[in-house]
Amino acid sequence: MINRINHITLSVKDIIESFKFYKDILGLKPVMKSKISAYFTAENTWIALTKGECKTNKSDYSHIAFNIDSKNFNTLKNRIKDYGAKEWQENKTEGDSFYFLDPSGNKLEIHSTSLEDRIKYGKQHWGKDVEWFA
Repeated sequence: MINRINHITLSVKDIIESFKFYKDILGLKPVMKSKISAYFTAENTWIALTKGECKTNKSDYSHIAFNIDSKNFNTLKNRIKDYGAKEWQENKTEGDSFYFLDPSGNKLEIHSTSLEDRIKYGKQHWGKDVEWFA
């Protein structure tokens, strides 16, 4: 049975540029870097970057959301904007979220609320057609 996420792998166009972005802009902890891949950690989550073709679809909502404390949200959001990362969607959820593209066009988000906050909000605002298990 699946008990957790083992790792997340993203295809990137340029390992050097992407390594700098994920390390210097997002602040992930580097584990390794080679000509074709790089590994990072975000606490207990392993994130792998692999040089390859990047296929992004503007209408696809698939993305990776990184958690950040609300007190650090604006600092990181401004650092990402100052880097020149493009915003791919405006925030439409409760709490602070910023949706942006990495240098290869992968869809990312920084988010400062928890699943518990989302459940609480949802139970108050999403109506009776939702089946809750938590």
